[in-house]
Amino acid sequence: MSTADGEPRRARAQEPCRTREVLDIVGDKWSLLVVRQLSRGPRRFIELKRAVDGISQRMLTVTLRGLERDGILTRTVHNVMPPHVSYALTPMGTTLREATAPLLEWSLLNLPHIDAARAAYDTRAEQDGKARQAQPPTGPSASPHPAPREARQATATPTTVQGRQSSR
Repeated sequence: MSTADGEPRRARAQEPCRTREVLDIVGDKWSLLVVRQLSRGPRRFIELKRAVDGISQRMLTVTLRGLERDGILTRTVHNVMPPHVSYALTPMGTTLREATAPLLEWSLLNLPHIDAARAAYDTRAEQDGKARQAQPPTGPSASPHPAPREARQATATPTTVQGRQSSR
């Protein structure tokens, strides 16, 4: 069975699930930062390591391999002494950079606002926590010693489950 544009329904139904694969690249902690660095031209491993603040050597290696596997970048080994390896964006990697540039710009523009919102939230949460500690507990759950199991079962409301009566 096909849709109006001739594409099988089964293929269309799988598209949202397949897009998660792409979103994994975009949502990865390091990938977009590496892609951004490569948008300035080919880079060697050590140049990328220095340019992407906080990335470990292992994470950079894993990230580069994943991006190469996905066709976002190419790895070129130059036959010189010592061996020289460089990484560059593929045409698809360039389109990824173009598509995600607004997101990175938004991030840089809004980081101060996000930091302020986090600080305000943390202050409120800390004040709420102190207020809760200052109030004595009330109600049935206030007792530090829960009621015995038999007492809890005796006060439970009977319910009917598929024609049987049970006590929850």
